[in-house]
Amino acid sequence: MFESLGNLIAYQWLDLPPQSPAGAAVQFFVMDVTKIFTLLVVVIYVMGLLRALLSPEKVRDFVRGRPKWLARTLAIGLGAVTPFCSCSSVPLFIGFVEAGIPLGVTFSFLIASPMINEVAAVILVGILGWKLAALYILSGLVVAYLGGVVMERFRPERWVEAYVWKIRMGEMHREEPDTSLAGRHRYAWSEVKEIVGRIWKWVVIGIAVGALFHGFVPAAWVSEHLGGDDWYTVPLAVLLGVPLYSNATGVIPIAEAMLGKGVALGTVLALMMSIAALSLPEMLILRKVIRWPALALYAGVLAVAFTLVGWGFNFIA
Repeated sequence: MFESLGNLIAYQWLDLPPQSPAGAAVQFFVMDVTKIFTLLVVVIYVMGLLRALLSPEKVRDFVRGRPKWLARTLAIGLGAVTPFCSCSSVPLFIGFVEAGIPLGVTFSFLIASPMINEVAAVILVGILGWKLAALYILSGLVVAYLGGVVMERFRPERWVEAYVWKIRMGEMHREEPDTSLAGRHRYAWSEVKEIVGRIWKWVVIGIAVGALFHGFVPAAWVSEHLGGDDWYTVPLAVLLGVPLYSNATGVIPIAEAMLGKGVALGTVLALMMSIAALSLPEMLILRKVIRWPALALYAGVLAVAFTLVGWGFNFIA
């Protein structure tokens, strides 16, 4: 259905030649816009119905007091199913610190939350297939766990801004949610409007970049410069992801176009992770609660982890 709509608009309504770069780009753009936004609305609404009782405060309380290994595992799992926006990272960070949760556990949550969520997982399966979706999610879980462990070794507590330790979380509790069916519907629909309203432009930008790449970048050029297993392609992909801002959903069409042109799997995974979890805007938000040494360590740990993931998958492939 989505492909047929893309063909209709690109090749019939706009009368673009199917073999032309513009025709291929427009067809890709229309197909992915309709497919991804349909999946976004449906998945966010369904998950909103199930998540009506989940709040950042309950995430914090659920993790508090557990053994460290279990707390880290729970934090990563909760990060993977709670696509809180980057603005939520500040109160969540403060809440975790105030509750006495180790910073290594908190960083594991912060790594997992933007990089993995159920919306991105469903769209990954629908666009790229379950194998790539499983590889991306598994890699993200491992990076979140080990990244938090490494961060903890450097005692990052000393780099937390002083005001964070003084804030009382009582000021941040929300009112009890309406648990009736109508209340859950209102919550789920508000989630659709809030999340889609927040990310739609980044998704469209990601699709547009993917469409331009798909239509106008020759496959021979891609194979020559990014398709091989040269060691520098993976760290280059990680560096390219830093100034870009998107989420796990918005970066999927870029990955789709790159894979279609023959870019190595590990290089694509490294770029996806870098854009989702290592973007400059995310770093600036985190700077509100941690000082530059911790921020540099956080970025360095993730950059090394994403590079190793990319090299590993390129080697296996």
